[in-house]
Amino acid sequence: MTDVLMFEKDKGFVVEKLREGEFDYVDAGDEVFEAEFFQFIQARKYLKEMAETYPTPRKKEEVPVWFYLASNLSLRLHNEHRFQQYKYVVRCGGMLAGLGPDVGRKGLGAGDNIELSCRGFNEKNDYVRETPCDQDFLRKFSKDTRAEDLHRWFNVDAAKLWKKHKVYDRDGLFIGDGSYLFVPDNPAYEGSVKLLFDKHNHPVDAKNVRTEDIRKGDYQWRRCYKMVSIIHTDREGKFFVVVAVRVVPGNKHECPIFYEMLDEFISAVGDGVVGRMLPDRGFLDGERISHFKLKHGVDFLMPLRENMELYKDALSLASDARFQRYEPRRKEPVPGHVPERTKTEKIVKREATRRKKLDAKKAELPPPPPEKTVVRMEAAAIAEMRTWDTCTVPLTAVVCRDVYGDGHKDTWVLVDTAPVEDPARSRDDYAFRTSIEERHRQFKCFCDLTAFTSRAFSLVLNQVIFILLTYNLLQIYLLRNQKAELNRSPFPQMQKRLLPAASWIIVYCEEKVAFLTQLEYSEILLTLEETARSKALKKTRRLISEFADMLRSGPS
Repeated sequence: MTDVLMFEKDKGFVVEKLREGEFDYVDAGDEVFEAEFFQFIQARKYLKEMAETYPTPRKKEEVPVWFYLASNLSLRLHNEHRFQQYKYVVRCGGMLAGLGPDVGRKGLGAGDNIELSCRGFNEKNDYVRETPCDQDFLRKFSKDTRAEDLHRWFNVDAAKLWKKHKVYDRDGLFIGDGSYLFVPDNPAYEGSVKLLFDKHNHPVDAKNVRTEDIRKGDYQWRRCYKMVSIIHTDREGKFFVVVAVRVVPGNKHECPIFYEMLDEFISAVGDGVVGRMLPDRGFLDGERISHFKLKHGVDFLMPLRENMELYKDALSLASDARFQRYEPRRKEPVPGHVPERTKTEKIVKREATRRKKLDAKKAELPPPPPEKTVVRMEAAAIAEMRTWDTCTVPLTAVVCRDVYGDGHKDTWVLVDTAPVEDPARSRDDYAFRTSIEERHRQFKCFCDLTAFTSRAFSLVLNQVIFILLTYNLLQIYLLRNQKAELNRSPFPQMQKRLLPAASWIIVYCEEKVAFLTQLEYSEILLTLEETARSKALKKTRRLISEFADMLRSGPS
């Protein structure tokens, strides 16, 4: 097996060596972020450790698993899911710069065209490699990986990896989510089913829908899968890591799947990681909630359905409960806003004028009707609720209501397995979950999570898993590099702010690497002492000759 190549970022060391005329290789890079990202996951041994547990479908390893993982991650970073585009991603991206010149080199070929020359990982090719491995290898390797093995790898082995690298927050806040992944109406999508959905993409029973309503377009048949996921986050929204996922036919009920995943996840990471779980009402199951509360200490906060006896009992007792005024938790500033202290006086005056105009326009608008104006929000806690027959742990019902200008009230009930001293805290927690749901919706809608390029289920799952894996690693990279504010942006916005970068000269020396601007690199070369200049010239000419030989003779 070929070892993972690691280059430590050490600008001072490399520059000092370069001033002595010593270096191993020089490259040019436009997407420094991607190169730094791969160096990060190499230095922290993510690639190596993921490869050690990956369920490879091959008995003989001709291309190392770590490089398969790196290539798949690079495709997802560029929002590209067609393996045929791999050679273009390798050519224009920063993966090779991050992995180092032993994997691939870039230079001028015939007709002054930019060429790639890669040694590859086996001796089977008789022609010059344009990529370290063939796109067909990536596709077949992905397709041959069994779906159940890939699920387990992501939900168990990767979950252990996140714990080892201290990704889990001490608050232990997790979210359970079930959602549909829609695909074209083609029965060749393995494992997909057709269901009837309303205008809000909620599934409905076709027996309860009139044919004429379907004809009018109020409902439509859609082919889909279902994705059940467990997401870890914190109260500040610094990260949003998907720690477990399962993709199943759309008609499978998400409740038993979710609790199987939760049991699998806790078995992998141990007790104490999951402290508070925020699922929606689709995961209501009194017996399982009791099991996880008593055996693993997991507290659940979730809404009740209106047809439940516990819901009716809570509303009945609420008439004698003491409601307190509820003020929503203050929202964090929107990422990307310029801090006030960095704004010039001219900008501050211009914004003040703009706000004044907006306030004047708002004052001219008629007030919203009373029936749509919330004048007061309230919450009350009712402890020791024990009328849910299948739930054997005491519950606290948190009755939430909004009072409108015309006097009518909108009421709903949350149930909490943790003792509730302040009902506003429970309402805050669930309000936090709904805000995360919006972020999750953006993630699903704008990351091409359903733009599947193959109808084989193994490749459908591969696309979902590696998009989520890339998203997780990207957030961890940003957290560790003090760029957590970018994690609050949807994935596409994050890509736009990270991938485009200035051109750099990348210098490698003794397993260390430095990124230099063109002016920095030029200044160093122009000020070299004669002995150092001679050494650098000889090394440069040798690299040019080696690259030309590689293009002429192919891989050695």
